[in-house]
Amino acid sequence: MFLKGKSAIVTGSTSGIGLAIARALAAEGASVMLNGFGEADAIETIRAELAAASGAEALHDGADMTKPEQIAAMVDRAHAAWGGPDIVVNNAGIQYVSGIADFPPEKWDAILAINLTSVFHMMRAAVPHMRARGWGRIVSTASAHSLVASPNKSAYVAAKHGLVGLTKTVALETATDGITVNCISPGYVWTPLVESQIPDTMKARGMTREQVMNDVLLAAQPTKEFVTPEQIAAFALFLCREEAKAITGANLSADGGWTAA
Repeated sequence: MFLKGKSAIVTGSTSGIGLAIARALAAEGASVMLNGFGEADAIETIRAELAAASGAEALHDGADMTKPEQIAAMVDRAHAAWGGPDIVVNNAGIQYVSGIADFPPEKWDAILAINLTSVFHMMRAAVPHMRARGWGRIVSTASAHSLVASPNKSAYVAAKHGLVGLTKTVALETATDGITVNCISPGYVWTPLVESQIPDTMKARGMTREQVMNDVLLAAQPTKEFVTPEQIAAFALFLCREEAKAITGANLSADGGWTAA
């Protein structure tokens, strides 16, 4: 358990990629702060599972990632509980699919707020604690859309491109502080977020569900397979190891070959 005595905040961790990462961190002994929405009983089940796996404390914080004061309060809560956070995983994200002419401005604002601006607020709050301890790991879930674009996803593509720039900047600012700052850019991972965008894509492109899955989602991935949450979790876990301390400011693809072309 190489993370015993360390603590982590994982945003958007009540399902999908975030939950897989939270489980991986807990399995290595980290105290984990879950964040996200869901049924109270289901969240409590997850919290108890993580605590049992880690042998350490696990907490849940329902901070709204569009609210800077709630993000800061979540970091303060983790610091009060554990003296950290030592690890921050910025994973919360939303999506909306529409052509630019019909893209609702409020959807643009929400996607930028959760997918990009929340990461700024999280880093701003967490970095001073990491500097004080001389160690930290910041990992953000970006996307293949941080490197390439797709039609009808202007806000998401803009946010993910921006996330990479933010990551590089903070990596340079913390390069001598024992902190690493990186992005993982998955291809299509079978998660609730991906599944939820299928109806919008069907409408936008006039396709059936099967056509969207085969001709849109997996068309760009040469492996013709969805990436799994567990694969991304293993990648994030490696970035927390001492062996990965030379990796910082990187945008690391895990996309089934999507961006190789």
